[in-house]
Amino acid sequence: MAAEARHFKYVILGGGVAAGYAAREFREQGVKPGELAIISKEALLNLTIHFFFQVAPYERPALSKGYLFPQNAARLPGFHTCVGSGGEKLLPEWYSEKGIELILSTEIVKVDLAAKTLTSAAGATFTYEILLIATGSSVIKLTDFGVQGAEYNNILYLRDIEDGEKLLAAMQAKKDGKAVVVGGGYIGLELSAALKINNFDVTMVYPEPWCMPRLFTAGIAHFYEGYYARKGINLVKGTYAAGFDADENGDVTAVKLKDGRVLEADIVIVGVGGRPLTGLVKGQVAEEKGGIKTDGFFETSVPGVYAIGDVATFPMKLYNDQRRVEHVDHARKSAEQAVRAIKAKESGEPIPEYDYLPYFYSRSFDVAWQFYGDNVGDDVLFGDNDPAATQPKFGSYWVKDGKVVGVFLEGGSADEYQAIARVARTQPPVVDVEVLRKDGLEFATKI
Repeated sequence: MAAEARHFKYVILGGGVAAGYAAREFREQGVKPGELAIISKEALLNLTIHFFFQVAPYERPALSKGYLFPQNAARLPGFHTCVGSGGEKLLPEWYSEKGIELILSTEIVKVDLAAKTLTSAAGATFTYEILLIATGSSVIKLTDFGVQGAEYNNILYLRDIEDGEKLLAAMQAKKDGKAVVVGGGYIGLELSAALKINNFDVTMVYPEPWCMPRLFTAGIAHFYEGYYARKGINLVKGTYAAGFDADENGDVTAVKLKDGRVLEADIVIVGVGGRPLTGLVKGQVAEEKGGIKTDGFFETSVPGVYAIGDVATFPMKLYNDQRRVEHVDHARKSAEQAVRAIKAKESGEPIPEYDYLPYFYSRSFDVAWQFYGDNVGDDVLFGDNDPAATQPKFGSYWVKDGKVVGVFLEGGSADEYQAIARVARTQPPVVDVEVLRKDGLEFATKI
């Protein structure tokens, strides 16, 4: 006979960044012991003893940064949520002390929104009154496209801590070897830097004319490509991995590029994007732009069902359109907004709609940048983007309909980053872009 369903007032489906921040907000809003559960398949296989450890929510950005450092590397429990935003570190015992149930190593395979029921792979059922969908994204794999040899050993991805452990093990086994990074986006740039710091011979391969094309202009990319080349990273642009060679053990030995070139490789790391994990609720809820459509409180078309983080397509008030944002900053803030909205509905107190200012950042080697706003319209490069600069400091404004709508800055101070965020939020008018180019950062700091 099947076990009786376990019932919770609130269930968070997913155990990533958004789940940790939602749990903290629930606690701040006075959730009672036993009311809230987090259900997640998150687990870590310890490769030394082949044992799965359950893993409470953690700050995923650490995986492509501090986790891979050769010295003083970040390790759990050091980067559990909510340390990434300067908050309290929520260790597994925090959840038990607060009466929040962490149901980990539990994969939900069926969601019935009408019946308010979740079913796990092991056949356990859970019922809820309010559901927060925080399933995040899955990594896009080369095997999805049938790339020849994509299943060979040491062709790796980085999405969760288990991936991080596999990467560390491969780096240890292939010490000082040759690494090929497939993809020129966020993950590609950060992992190439981490591998280089670990003394690998690194080649980056991407099909676009320059790195990180979804955000970088040619002028911005000129600096980072030059900077990486000066660090000894080889950049191969305008082509992609079409297949792989392996030895008799099935370990990858080479990457075969579409243009016919062959790159030797001991490790291959692929970072070609992610897909929002919405499959469990497909056909049961309104969708838009590849995500689950929500209002400004992250409630979906099904009352009492909320979607947060990567999976939510929400009204971007500032630009008067619907957007889906894959970034840790939005994962944190959308989680907090949804929980406040749930509690506000219960108490009858109104709260303002989500009013998000897009924000992206990255750090690698000795450089660090931040971006706020929207990268649309004409770009206006300012400062010195020479890759050989000893203390690089440059940026770009984006001007649309006579207003600054986005700002990028490399090498800024905390005050300067606050200034560019203000500009992106207030969208000041620009009469002459040449004057803007000449004023550079001063335009932002004066506002």
